[in-house]
Amino acid sequence: MIAIVGYVIVFTALVFLYLVFNNIPRAIKFFVRLSLKKNKNDEHCDKCGEFMTGVENAAIAAALFIYFNEMHDEENTVITIKKVKKDYSPWSSRIHSINTFQR
Repeated sequence: MIAIVGYVIVFTALVFLYLVFNNIPRAIKFFVRLSLKKNKNDEHCDKCGEFMTGVENAAIAAALFIYFNEMHDEENTVITIKKVKKDYSPWSSRIHSINTFQR
């Protein structure tokens, strides 16, 4: 009984989240139109229903990609590891960590 109730709750939540995320663009579009009508921008409100095409999105993404990649200097990608000789330290010596019991 507990498993069935759990499944019902999970699937109900998933359907609810699907409906919410599916209707977010419609809600945004509605509020944009409402705010533009409130500001009396009727000539711009006719273009509210138009969305950018995939070609325009790809062009913008390509331009941003090129812009952000040119901001960085090209660096040498060769990684070298130099071994550093450490002096003797009694703190890491195994001899000092052995307990000696004297009678």
